Amino acid sequence: MKKISLLLLLFISIQTAFSQKKEKGWVSLFDGKSFAGWKVNEENPSTFSIEDGTIKVAGERTHLFYEGTVGKHDFKNFELKLKAKTLPGSNSGIFIHTAYQASGWPQKGYEVQVNQTHSDWRKTGSLYGVNDVKENLAKDNEWYEYHIIVKDKRIIIKINDKVAVDYTEPDTLPADRGLKKLSSGTIALQGHDPKSVAYFKDITIKILE
Repeated sequence: MKKISLLLLLFISIQTAFSQKKEKGWVSLFDGKSFAGWKVNEENPSTFSIEDGTIKVAGERTHLFYEGTVGKHDFKNFELKLKAKTLPGSNSGIFIHTAYQASGWPQKGYEVQVNQTHSDWRKTGSLYGVNDVKENLAKDNEWYEYHIIVKDKRIIIKINDKVAVDYTEPDTLPADRGLKKLSSGTIALQGHDPKSVAYFKDITIKILE
């Protein structure tokens, strides 16, 4: 009996060590209780609230930017994981390589779409306006995982472990692209319109070399 118990303890220890090694390097950006480290722009700050450990987005256009100490909120190569949920007809987004703006749609970096049934045909997983996804890879009223990997000129977007986009930015970009390109920057969440309600939680990042 003792031998079985010791083997069981050894197995649990190995599994725990493996799990910890697997998660090494991941850092939380959201504590589930406050907007510590985040800054909402000046347009409609009430669009963002905290509800049951999640960031709730519901209201007029507004954006919430990570301005915390992790990576000095200036990420170049990284992996971002978070869980998202939308109500029917809702639209939101996740911005990468962006920068705080007091108002307006973020001009810097790329937007990753959050949308299952909004009228916009670009669906969840799209690298908005650059490499768009037409099929629904997630469902409203259900949590799903976003995994965004940025490495040098390459962006991989996964939804529930399924690759939605694998995009390599060309050396020469269209003249009208402006600041919508890879450089470095922070993460932002989007409040799109008064009819759109979205939720985000478990926001973690791993900085890559």
